[in-house]
Amino acid sequence: MLFSSSIFIFAYIPAVLFIYFALLRNIKIKNIFLVIVSLLFYAWGEPKFIFIMLLSIIFNYLFGVLADKYRDDKLKAKIIIGLMVVFNLTILFIFKYLMFAVSSINQLASTNLSVPEISLPIGISFFTFQAISYVIDVYRKNGEVQKNPLNVALYISFFPQLIAGPIVRYETIAEQIKSRRESWDDFSKGVCRFIIGMGKKVLLANSFAIFADKAFNSNLSNLSIIMAWLGIISYAFQIYYDFSGYSDMAIGLGKMFGFHFNENFNYPYISKSVSEFWRRWHISLGSWFRDYVYIPLGGSRVKNKSRLIFNLFVVWLLTGVWHGANWTFIVWGLYYFILLTAEKLFGFEHKFKNFALIKWMYTFFSVLIGWVLFRSNDINSAFTYIKSMFGLNGNALTDRFIPSNFEGTVVFFIAAVIFCAPVSSYIKNLVRKYNLENSFLYSTFYILFFIAIYAVSLSYIVKGTYNPFIYFNF
Repeated sequence: MLFSSSIFIFAYIPAVLFIYFALLRNIKIKNIFLVIVSLLFYAWGEPKFIFIMLLSIIFNYLFGVLADKYRDDKLKAKIIIGLMVVFNLTILFIFKYLMFAVSSINQLASTNLSVPEISLPIGISFFTFQAISYVIDVYRKNGEVQKNPLNVALYISFFPQLIAGPIVRYETIAEQIKSRRESWDDFSKGVCRFIIGMGKKVLLANSFAIFADKAFNSNLSNLSIIMAWLGIISYAFQIYYDFSGYSDMAIGLGKMFGFHFNENFNYPYISKSVSEFWRRWHISLGSWFRDYVYIPLGGSRVKNKSRLIFNLFVVWLLTGVWHGANWTFIVWGLYYFILLTAEKLFGFEHKFKNFALIKWMYTFFSVLIGWVLFRSNDINSAFTYIKSMFGLNGNALTDRFIPSNFEGTVVFFIAAVIFCAPVSSYIKNLVRKYNLENSFLYSTFYILFFIAIYAVSLSYIVKGTYNPFIYFNF
């Protein structure tokens, strides 16, 4: 079930909110209710996968209890943590990577092994990482162990962040599970955040998806240079507004129920280095790998550069693999490993401070090349697309189809460029500076703005416009 679907907007969330706030009072009953509706939410599309979710909940609840009990016995604790990691990654491997692994073996070793047909459970990468976070945070005393398995179920399955994040760390909401206070202020801010996210997803991401798909589904070697560049820029906007919009909706929904999730995006396309880009993009995933992989390996506080390079290699290889079972994602992860290693070794971020525009151009260009790898079906297609971007396939500069394809997207391009920058933060600062928050004019505009975004987004949803969701694949 998509947040940007009619069934969610008109049936699921109104019913959940009504029952939660009108009929329930006790926090324990509310938690049980949220577990039930979250499992129903997950089972909506593929009911059979609910058993994978329940298996993850039960075993990680037990691992959490054992990790808490034997925390002071280092040997037993390491065995428990090791078994927990093996259990979770085995499930992830079977459902997400087994088909890819067998196919790769057949190609590389010229074997003829039977490739199993395994459907991918939605959001398995996200809820698996949250499950791992729960046990490790309990072991590290970053959150109290849950004696009640239903609370573990709530943490892992809570529907706002279940299928596409953000990856919520257990330490972030451990206290909120057992004691939180909903308020009208939080609820209203949550609704506004949800509307902004819906606008990003429905109005911007879905519009760019049409243009990006036309470019990538064409004969890539015959793409005109301008069409190739417009296609990858469209995809860059699509994936940003798709994923950040979903994160906004998740954060907004969480706030309605009294949960406060950490931010997942911070205007990544204004970055002036690739390192800065990855501090601003998919923050929850980056911080997860930092705290559970990079720092345990030694991080950047190591004695020699070779160890630093190794640590970065492991993190970015895993980051690529996490995103999908395809060589394109592995190469994409290694591509960022090379860029980030070079920036760290040469201290790029601290140099050329007077060349901010050039640094931004280098960063955005690097990110666009990365998105070609990310979006392409295979490595050959990615390199063919990149060659078309620079006219190396003997392709023309432009073609007659661009005006008709691009015509309906110009307004969205302008909006996408504007909202990639912290315009809203700038406006909020001006409002505070001139004390306009309580003025009639500002209040009226504020209300009408959100009504307009909501109404237009709903009209697109009702019309059944193109509504893909990139991160369902992960």
